[in-house]
Amino acid sequence: MGVQYYTEEGLKKLQEELNQLKNVERPRISQQIAEARDKGDLSENAEYDAAKDAQGMLELKISKLEVKVENKTIKPLKNIFKLKNSPDRFQMQ
Repeated sequence: MGVQYYTEEGLKKLQEELNQLKNVERPRISQQIAEARDKGDLSENAEYDAAKDAQGMLELKISKLEVKVENKTIKPLKNIFKLKNSPDRFQMQ
């Protein structure tokens, strides 16, 4: 992945989301896995399978956000403008 351009506000939002995933969601899912594991036979435990799947999705999201944050370049908002007829696309001046 190449360089990612962000405003300071955009980067702050990414970092807040990353912190939320690491410090709140990751422990919550680990707790769900532990509770499901305590229920016995893992081979027929749907709660355990669901929690492990959620953990995998969470870890993927965390790693993608970490790459975005690591490959950041902050650009002042004045150097970015929206493209006409495209509300979600931007171009550097």
